Amino acid sequence: MTDEAPFRVGLRVEDVTEAAMFYGGLGFEQAGSVSSPDGRTIMAILRRGGLQLLVDALTDMPFPDSAREGMTRTGPRGLGVVIGIEVDNVDATADYCRSAGATVTTGPVDAPWGERYAECLDPYDYAWKFFQLLPDPPQDSLSTAYDSWFT
Repeated sequence: MTDEAPFRVGLRVEDVTEAAMFYGGLGFEQAGSVSSPDGRTIMAILRRGGLQLLVDALTDMPFPDSAREGMTRTGPRGLGVVIGIEVDNVDATADYCRSAGATVTTGPVDAPWGERYAECLDPYDYAWKFFQLLPDPPQDSLSTAYDSWFT
């Protein structure tokens, strides 16, 4: 692949093929894959605009067997990280996530800082935020966010 994406996120999952199909429903297109000697897909390279997802298998990757690698295999996955992407229709994206086995944890809601958003945990325990900007966002969205959270 010669056209590299400027942003890359790596995710580890039990079933790379299944995960690639789920992320395909979020607008990611497969740009490549790597199979193990026995033919099982162990890496899928997915693209959505300038974002590349490297979806790796939890096992059988040629990574060093470090303490961190052991923790990656046992989870929890992605703790403290939320992947945010802009979508054309937050409601339709949330509906897709629900129907594909994800848990929608927030929304869809209109936020006072000028976006409609939904958050979900995908079937692999990664957190996602899907958003679209509202037509008339406030002039100072950070102050508006602060006011909605703390006053």
